[in-house]
Amino acid sequence: MSTCVFVQIRCRPGTTYRVAEEIALREIHSELYSTSGDFDLLMKLYIPASEDVGKYINERLLDIDGLERSLTTMTFKVF
Repeated sequence: MSTCVFVQIRCRPGTTYRVAEEIALREIHSELYSTSGDFDLLMKLYIPASEDVGKYINERLLDIDGLERSLTTMTFKVF
């Protein structure tokens, strides 16, 4: 079983499309959207149950150049 996680991403000005492209190339997401508001991108991903959520995100996402800040939301139950 996997854990569904949503990650909101703020990018440095002018880098949103480059960051989105890099995420797409890594093939770690289920869905990736551009958004308005405090964050530029919203990513939905499923993390394998055998993985540590924080380590998984740190190692596979947070090293992307242009990524300024992220906010991770864990999920519990689907209705």
